Amino acid sequence: MKAAGTWRIRPQGAYPTLPELLDWLAVDFRENGWDMKRLIRQILTSRTYQQSSRRRPGITSKDPENHFLARAPRFRLQGEFIRDNALALSGLLNPLMGGPGVKPYQPPGLWAQVGLGGNPKFKQDNGDKLYRRSIYTYWKRSAPAPNMQIFDAPTREICVMKRPRTNTPLQALVTMNDTQFVEAARMLAQRAMKEGGATAESQGRYAFELATARKPNALEIATIDKVYKRAFTKYLTSPDLAKQLLQVGEAKRDEALPVAEHAALTNVTSMILNLDETLTRE
Repeated sequence: MKAAGTWRIRPQGAYPTLPELLDWLAVDFRENGWDMKRLIRQILTSRTYQQSSRRRPGITSKDPENHFLARAPRFRLQGEFIRDNALALSGLLNPLMGGPGVKPYQPPGLWAQVGLGGNPKFKQDNGDKLYRRSIYTYWKRSAPAPNMQIFDAPTREICVMKRPRTNTPLQALVTMNDTQFVEAARMLAQRAMKEGGATAESQGRYAFELATARKPNALEIATIDKVYKRAFTKYLTSPDLAKQLLQVGEAKRDEALPVAEHAALTNVTSMILNLDETLTRE
C-alpha cells in the first residue's frame, strides 16, 4: 500500500495475505506422508514460483509490495548458483550426483593461517572434480571458500535462518578475475565459436542469448561489437597476452581456433557473465 508518497513496510509477524493457500499446503503435506522433498518440488514447479519478475502496470498499482505473489521476486543469485550458472553456460559443469566433497580453484596459501604448524595444506583437485556443482565444494569452516563468502555464503560456524544479500564491487572482482570464472568465460567463448555461427557478431549474440534467454537489442549488439573489436586489435598486436588469457584454468582449449579471435570473444563472454541479467533471478 502507498501512503503519502512512501511505501508502507509490512511488519514481521503480520497476518498472511493468503491463509487459504497455507492451509491447503499444510493439509496436502500431511496427507502425502509429510514428504518434505515432494513439498519443495511442488512449490518450485508451481506456476507461481516460476513466473517472471517483470512488473505489470495494472497489477503493480494494486499490489506494489507483491503481497499476493502476482510476480516473482527479483534478486541477485546466491554464490553457489552464480558459479554453477557460469559452469553450465560454458559447458564445463559436471552433473555427477553425490560423493565426497571436492576442492576447486582457491587462492594460494588458503588454510595457511588456520592450520597448526602449516598443516593441513589445501590441495586442489584436478580434472572433472574442478567442475562439480558448488554444493559439493569441501568446506573448512575456519577458512571458507573466498569466492563463496564474497557472495554472502555463511561460514557454517553457526546456523543462520536467512542469508544476507549484498551487492558490492568486490563481487565483480571475483566474477571478472577468479580462475573459475575466467576459465568459464573462455570456454563459453569456445562454445560460441563452434555453435554460434561464422562471424564474431553471431557468436556474441549466441553467447548473450545463452546467458540471458533473450536476444540482444541494437544497443547491446553495438556494445558487444565495440568490445570485441577493441580486444581483437589488442590481442592481434600482443599475441602473448592472448595466449596468457587462454591458458587460465585446466580445461583444454581447442587449438584449432584462432588465438586472437578466441581471446577477444573471451572478453565479450566475460562481460556477458557479469551482466546484471546473468547474475540476477528474473
